[in-house]
Amino acid sequence: MSKKDQPYSSHLKGVAALLGESFNQTESTANSPNTVAINLIKLPASQPRRYFDPQKLEELSRSIKELGILEPLLVRPLPGEGYELVAGERRLRAAQLALINEVPVVIREMDDITTSKVQLVENLQREDLNPVEETEGILELLSIELGVTRNEVISVLNSAANAKKRNLDLTENVFRQLETIESVLLSIGKFSAESFRVSRIPLLNLPIDVLEVLRSGQIEYTKARAIARVQDDETRKQLLEDAKVLNLSLSEIKRKIQEIEQQTESEPPSIKDLADETFRRLKKSQVWDDPKKKAKVEKLLAQLNALMQDDNSIG
Repeated sequence: MSKKDQPYSSHLKGVAALLGESFNQTESTANSPNTVAINLIKLPASQPRRYFDPQKLEELSRSIKELGILEPLLVRPLPGEGYELVAGERRLRAAQLALINEVPVVIREMDDITTSKVQLVENLQREDLNPVEETEGILELLSIELGVTRNEVISVLNSAANAKKRNLDLTENVFRQLETIESVLLSIGKFSAESFRVSRIPLLNLPIDVLEVLRSGQIEYTKARAIARVQDDETRKQLLEDAKVLNLSLSEIKRKIQEIEQQTESEPPSIKDLADETFRRLKKSQVWDDPKKKAKVEKLLAQLNALMQDDNSIG
């Protein structure tokens, strides 16, 4: 089988597939795994997962109290004493809530790159993965596979799309990088390179407040994308809060956005907004190239300065 036929698929079928057959054999003996003190397990400095639903953690904690940890954690030994967690952070956090002193583990020697891949693959397999975490996880995995930054991954996707649009040939380097991207995404089974670029990359450009709410799983992607249309920061934050607290439907959110837009259109712009817009346009205009217009602008600016000085003297 050629590299093109199966370069990454085994990596993304699961942690066991990524680590090879020996891990399957180790995992098969999970009925009598190693156990280590929970305080010897350290979280990695960089973790692909950012948000854990407190309610679901509490549910898992109760299950662990009753039945124990059914699937061992995956760890790697640290220099000296202790272990670094590779896979199973949710189980570890739930065990800590349950005040468990020891946990079952599979101990594996792994380099940093393999560790990062395993952490990302396990994260991408979660059923409750939200779109932000999924997008960031896929980008990080592609970044590792290509040996480039996340921004460079996005640049490759955009270069390929632009070349296709203009009916141009890709450079050899971009072509090979795109092949790798397509192989990884095919293994994940949700996206092509183009669909990932179009449907997921823009998600990372959402306003920060919307992005954080979406990342924490407090609101659905479709609702977040609709709310992101609201330009005013305070209005958007209030709508986000209402959507969370009142559990507004998508249709209710769209109706509120329509009301906001109608209200904005009916209100005349403030003097400050007019001034900001005028100076923005002035900076980009060509009046500076016309001596007569430039002289008029200078005169108007002098008048504005005089007006502000008069205002300051009154104060």
